[in-house]
Amino acid sequence: MPHLARTRTAPATAPDISAVQKRTLTVLLVSQVLSGVGLAAGVTVAGLLAGQLLHSTSLSGLPIALLTAGAAGAAVVIGRVSQRLGRRPGLAAGYLTGALGGAGVVTAAALGSPALLFVSLFLYGAGTTSNLQARYAGADLAAPRQRARATSTVIVATTAGGIAGPLLATPAGHLATALHLPELTGLFLLSTVAFTLAALTLLIGLRPDPLLLARALPAASASALDEGAPADSPARPGPGLPVGVVVLVLSQLVMVAVMTMTPIHMHAHGFGTAASGLVIALHTGSMYLPSPLAGRLVDRFGAAEMSVVTAGMLLAAGVAAALAPGHSITLITVALVLLGVGWNFGLVTGTAIVTDSTPLATRAKVQGLVDVAIAIAGAAGGLASGIVVATTSYPILAVLSGALAFVAAPATIVAARKSSARP
Repeated sequence: MPHLARTRTAPATAPDISAVQKRTLTVLLVSQVLSGVGLAAGVTVAGLLAGQLLHSTSLSGLPIALLTAGAAGAAVVIGRVSQRLGRRPGLAAGYLTGALGGAGVVTAAALGSPALLFVSLFLYGAGTTSNLQARYAGADLAAPRQRARATSTVIVATTAGGIAGPLLATPAGHLATALHLPELTGLFLLSTVAFTLAALTLLIGLRPDPLLLARALPAASASALDEGAPADSPARPGPGLPVGVVVLVLSQLVMVAVMTMTPIHMHAHGFGTAASGLVIALHTGSMYLPSPLAGRLVDRFGAAEMSVVTAGMLLAAGVAAALAPGHSITLITVALVLLGVGWNFGLVTGTAIVTDSTPLATRAKVQGLVDVAIAIAGAAGGLASGIVVATTSYPILAVLSGALAFVAAPATIVAARKSSARP
């Protein structure tokens, strides 16, 4: 009997953990492809849709601000649910809430209701939060020196959906028109379905839950996964946490500010949704496609060095966007691709630091709070972008955004070296 009891309660062995990690990454890859499609609507047409309902471009950044504000609230909830119940219910709940928001956006546009549009965009942000927090699930069972690569594997899966989504703007618009709905709601129809399928994929396939399994490991195995976390207090984040937060926040703020106003800038120069959709598709691809490279660079060279690269890429993107003529889709695309790569490097770098600095006992909760800071930065960038462009110009916005990341970089680099978050 004692032997049988041990058999029932013993956690998985190391070989089992390796197999579970592979299965976890596979399920996350599928859900990320689906949810990547869902991300496209908010980026590509939300500002244009709000402009139509409000008959003004000065508040074109408000939809992204609301979307990211909703993402901030969802990050807290998803983090706490994941902390208590595991990654599977937390991430799935976020996707389902995002699907509800997407359906609400379609309804708001059909009724011509700005108030319902704004509420729905707030809910829609939960889907984007689940897509972002899925990267943490990929690292729960990864060895410390493989965390950045595990994270990047999850992130890169968003590429397929992220590129396909904006490219489907025109056919999705035709579908919406055929259903007697406003053309710009087409992508939100697509997003509603995509977020729902992503939630179902996780609910069915993410078993066992990676976070719960990591906590159930024997002491020796759990310590190996918790390497880099503070040894004096199993529940206290390490000194590298603020460094990771700064890298993530700056990358998000700069990327959202420039990206939000690019479709508006292109529309003002005579480009339609097909052209802006193509640019955003390539930008979205550059946000996720370089992830494997970024993961290997972080694991090999460390966070401080990658912080330098991140700052340089974001500055280059801002300058390129400022210098690109409004009629040149090629140069605008180059600037947005640079912006996406810089954001990607910042996301992988910051995520690795945060994960290394947070013990398993409080990891999901802390990660949720970190993503709140990211979402707030995105909301600030989205809201400020419209105001800056309305009062100055798109080139000024681009230069200021890139300069902000580069000016703040030295302090971040020094702190990264002192904290030794990734020795």
